[in-house]
Amino acid sequence: MMGTEISVYLWHDDPVAGKEALEAVFDEVSRINQLMSTYIEDSRISLINREAANGPVDAGAELTGLVLRSLDISVLTLGAFDITYESVGQHYDFRERRRPDAATIQKELGSINYRLVNADPVNNTISFAQQGVRINLGGIAKGYTVEQGVEILRQRGIRNAVVTAGGDSRLLGDRRGQPWMVGVRDPREEGKVAVSIPLVDEAISTSGDYERYFEEDGKRYHHIIQPATGEPANGVHSATIVGPDAVITDALSTSVFIMGVDKGLRLIATLPDYEGIVIDAEGRLFYSDGLRPPDVTEAPDEPQ
Repeated sequence: MMGTEISVYLWHDDPVAGKEALEAVFDEVSRINQLMSTYIEDSRISLINREAANGPVDAGAELTGLVLRSLDISVLTLGAFDITYESVGQHYDFRERRRPDAATIQKELGSINYRLVNADPVNNTISFAQQGVRINLGGIAKGYTVEQGVEILRQRGIRNAVVTAGGDSRLLGDRRGQPWMVGVRDPREEGKVAVSIPLVDEAISTSGDYERYFEEDGKRYHHIIQPATGEPANGVHSATIVGPDAVITDALSTSVFIMGVDKGLRLIATLPDYEGIVIDAEGRLFYSDGLRPPDVTEAPDEPQ
């Protein structure tokens, strides 16, 4: 679902109630996907992309709220995070190994600007300031989904669980007396991890250039688009963010990937509840202050 693998692990004394809780989470994932997927023609976000340049479109409170949060993060990251990247991003197809040519990027680049999106929290509408603008919540929706999933489990009295959507995980409590050991994968060796982090009741998100990509003439084209250029960001292989809210860790991992090691970790240093690990294009690991050893330990041979 949502273009990735969704997994839920939980403990419950009653197997029937545990299964019902699992189904409730997957129902929620399906509901959010139907609302926010640009691949579903009749989703609300697809309607917005078709009509919002012509005037305000009813987006509903949930979608409007997430777009507003996205715009706030755009301001925080000085535009590194920008949901209008879809204006160019729509022309990439990583399964078909298709990318836009320079002329197409140049034509669409003027539509990448979060300031062109107006989200009205009073009327719960979204409009675009010009034709050609499109939005995609791929950099924040999975974090929102796992956060919602954990809230469903919490409301059902579950105290130990983890909900994962691709590179985003939300941990509920601990692993029954022990911390969760979450591995950050090696971006160039599948099946191995670079470091393993002990976490309790936290969110962790990783954005990497290995998730959706193809290579052409020795260059890797991946799905993390730099808003300033309309092309895949370079200089970093992966960025991992840890913090209390998966919505924020999801958006920040994308942002830090685009900003690079220095600017990205400088940003994280201003956010007291969040920490980061960045693996640069040479495979070197950089940590924010709160994740320096011994808090970050060397990973085992197999991912957790």
